[in-house]
This record gives sequence, structure tokens and C-alpha cells, in this order.
Amino acid sequence: MTRRLSRRRILQQSACGFGALALQGLLAETSRAAASGPLAPKPPHFPATAQRVVFLFMHGGVSHVDSFDPKPRLVEMNGQPLPFAKPKFEFAPTGNLLASPWKFQKYGESGVEVSDLFPHIGSCIDDIALIRSMNGGDQVSHGPALLNINTGSGVFARPCLGAWTLFGLGSENQNLPGFLSLSPSLYHGGAQNYGSAFLPATFQGTRLGDGGTHFKDAKLSSLAPGESPELQRLQLDLLKRRNERHLANHGFDSALEARIDSFEMAFRMQAEAPKVMDIGRESATTQAAYGIGLEPTDEFGRQCLLARRCLEAGVRFVQVNFSYPRNYWDAHGDLRNNHTSNAAKVDLPIAALLRDLKSRGILRDTLVVFATEFGRTPAAQGTDGRDHHPHAFSVWMAGGGIRGGVTYGQTDEFGYYVTENKVTMPDFHATILHTLGLDHEKLTFRHAGRDYRLTDVHGHVVKEILVS
Repeated sequence: MTRRLSRRRILQQSACGFGALALQGLLAETSRAAASGPLAPKPPHFPATAQRVVFLFMHGGVSHVDSFDPKPRLVEMNGQPLPFAKPKFEFAPTGNLLASPWKFQKYGESGVEVSDLFPHIGSCIDDIALIRSMNGGDQVSHGPALLNINTGSGVFARPCLGAWTLFGLGSENQNLPGFLSLSPSLYHGGAQNYGSAFLPATFQGTRLGDGGTHFKDAKLSSLAPGESPELQRLQLDLLKRRNERHLANHGFDSALEARIDSFEMAFRMQAEAPKVMDIGRESATTQAAYGIGLEPTDEFGRQCLLARRCLEAGVRFVQVNFSYPRNYWDAHGDLRNNHTSNAAKVDLPIAALLRDLKSRGILRDTLVVFATEFGRTPAAQGTDGRDHHPHAFSVWMAGGGIRGGVTYGQTDEFGYYVTENKVTMPDFHATILHTLGLDHEKLTFRHAGRDYRLTDVHGHVVKEILVS
């Protein structure tokens, strides 16, 4: 025991003088070893137009007829019954048609119409491909709908889009998580929305914050070394040997292997992550552009700016969540106040992110996705609300090989049903994977006796929104 204690003191004393240098050396050695692991970069199936993804997820259901899908007939027939049959299933009863409280106007050289809810996003419309014909299938409640857009299934436990991306391409930076989920909700599927399911657990997302706390207080655990780097390395090596011995005796264990990798990742992150996570390193001008330090944009502005910093540092997939319970688009009533307040929180930061990526020359190979789990009914719930509506809604993409200033698909004159170029959830996922150079039919994993993929047995790439 005496020898062990003196060894500990010697290492701690040497760390005082050479700790930073030792940490850098040990981290570099560990990083080189990790470069051949499961998160090592992998070649795509074909040349990619996007190297990384930032997925802006709006929790609760943004109303398409109040944001990106103008419907003059809805205004003309405000308060009147819908002149055709409503869907066979609704989340709650709805009444007569409800006109949008917001006006639409044309933006950019393309002249695409966007509502007054999103003037800043509208000003970037020439970089955006707007899909007005999304269909969420039969997932009419939040939990299954969130799982559907994140994992491709609202019923079964499946790996999420970010996990499939990491599985297919690996990560460009072995000292940071390859997949980050910022402020995901702990409700409506919770961790399954950024989980790896039957894929090796190494590919699951790393959560930073949650939907119930202020993002400025969110921290990644295990970043500050409690011991000298040499002691940490000795402890990790001992722990790794014991865990590997357990694996050898008991067989493959995805969770244990992921735990081993997570210890190593935490060790490597100590040097790089604090610098990347510190948005205070950005200029006052940049922070102001994202709305940081101002209300109501501070929260989401911090998330968007951190996303950009992580993408630049080599993180492959960042999901930026505007999520329950602090933020929620679920306007069953009081539609005007709900959507006005939420849009004011995200509109400026999202536009700042697009402009920032473009000014730095990385929008061209960064795919930006804006999505929600479903739209809202054109008919009123109560007097001033809209119900869940998976039958037709709007999403958009920008950068990463996406054609800007275009719209794709169409809904009927009230926004109830898709009438032209329906985009299903497998189509949506197939298109995202395609920009990354991944063939959704070839990105498969053997599980329970058959090959699985994100798009199951469906999905077509929406080539019309891609740069030819």
C-alpha cells in the first residue's frame, strides 16, 4: 500500500510541472489508437455532396399553412365547413376552416412565399429547397411521430438517422462525439430519438442538455480531469483490461464495448471539447448575429452557434432540438401566441446559422435540415387552435448539394392532403443519406436474422431538389 501511495504522489507531483504536456501526449497517442476503431472515417458509397448534417428539429408540430404553405382559399372560406371529407382518423375533433393569422410574402430572387412568422428564414430562401408535400403516414400522436421522423418507425425500436450516419461514415474527429443531440426532449420517445437500438451502442448520440433546462447550463460530463493524466491513463488501462477480459469470457456485449469506448472518448475530450463548447471564444458580433444575450433568441442562438462550432471541429451529425417542455409548437389552442412566440425564438438564430455557414464556405458541404413531426389541421380545434396533422406538412433543406430557391410538392387548396409529389418519411431519409454519399438500400445491418436499413423496404431519393 505504501508503494502505491508514493507512486501516486510522484505522478501527481510530476503532473504539476508537466501535466499539460503529458495530457497532450497521452491524448494524441489515444486518438491515434482510436482512429482505427468503430468511429474511424469510412468512405461513402459514392461521392458525397454533404460531409456533415445539422438537423433543426421543431418539437410539437409547426403549422404548415401558417408558415411555408400559403393557402388563399383558406382565407376566403374562413369559418366555413371543409367541402370534402376529413381524414378517417384525427387526434381530436376539429370544426370549420381557420384562416392563417399571418400574411405570406415572396422572398429572394426565387419569389418563394413564406409567412410573416419567419422573415429571417425567408431572407435566406434562395439557399433553401422547400418541401411542401411531406406525409407522416398514420402517426398522429407526438411519441410515434417523433420516433418516425428520427428513426423511420413509430412502432418498433430502430436506430435513429444520426446513428445510421455515424455507422455508415464514422467520425472526422476522434476527440469529440461523432453525433451530438442538443437539448433533446426526455419525453415522446426520449433517448430512443437519438439512440442506436440494435446498432452497436457506440453509434448512439451524445446528449447535451435536455428540453427542460436552460441550454447555457448544459455540460458534457467527465471533461475536467480529476487526477493527473498519467493516473487517469493507468486507471483506464486497468479498467479496459478487466472489461476486455469480461468480453472474452462472456462474448460480444454492445453496451459494454460502448462503455469502454465512452471512457476513452471522455479522456480524449478533456483537451478539445472545452474549447469547442466555449462559444465565448466567438466575437461579440457573431454572438449578436445569433441573438445571444438577447431575449427571446438567447437559448436557441446558443444551440445554433455551438452546432456550427461542432461541425467545424469534425462532428458528423448535430441535432439541434427546440423541444418540450420549455419549447413546444403544439398549438391546440391559442395558435397566434404559440407560433408567434416560438418563431421569434428560432427565426433569427436559424438564419444566422445559414449565413454563417455560407460565409465560412462550408454550407456547400453541410446539409441543413429543418423539420417537425407533423403539421397542423387547416380546420380549427376549438376557436383558435389546430390539431395534429400528419397527412401533409412542410420541411426544408439547404446546403450540401441542395438546390436553393425551389419548392417541391403541393397540397390541396386548403392544405389538407398532398396532391402532387408526396414525400414519405423513407423518401425524406433516403434523400438525406444520398447527400452524404450513402445508398439507403446498401446501408444495412444484420439483426435478428435479416438485414435492416433506415428506410426499411421503402424510399426514393427526391432528386428534384438536388443539384444536378
